[in-house]
Amino acid sequence: MSVEGIRKLFEKDNLGHLVMYNEVTSDTVENAAKMIGCKEEQIVKTMAFYVDEQPIVIVSSGEAKIDNAKYKKEFGKKAKLVPFDMAENVTGHIPGGISLFALKEGVKVYLDVSLRHFDIVYSGGGDEHNIVKCAIPLLEKHSNYELCKNWTE
Repeated sequence: MSVEGIRKLFEKDNLGHLVMYNEVTSDTVENAAKMIGCKEEQIVKTMAFYVDEQPIVIVSSGEAKIDNAKYKKEFGKKAKLVPFDMAENVTGHIPGGISLFALKEGVKVYLDVSLRHFDIVYSGGGDEHNIVKCAIPLLEKHSNYELCKNWTE
């Protein structure tokens, strides 16, 4: 369902071709960069957390790491990752393909400024074989993000 939701979202703007399938798995930043032939930094890393049982995703460039102190300052508590086996139920996407697009209703999206270092980035496409090629303005348009901060180290 998640890949189809992402395709449908992009096809509304005649951009379905940006959702690309590949036989090679793109389940990690490293694998995705190898599959595409780009820098790891250009891979969009989407990590799912709970804040008071409310799911959120924090989206950053591939080399970035969540800064726990900044996270705690913003949310008032330590980061609590969504467990691997719950990721699909919570986000609508399987681990290794979690996307900031076509998330389940109620999942808030927080974009990190690290993404703005690149003209083109590549996001998970809903599973481990699909990826979305995206310019930053298009990523912002289709992600319904709520905030853009420097979440990373």
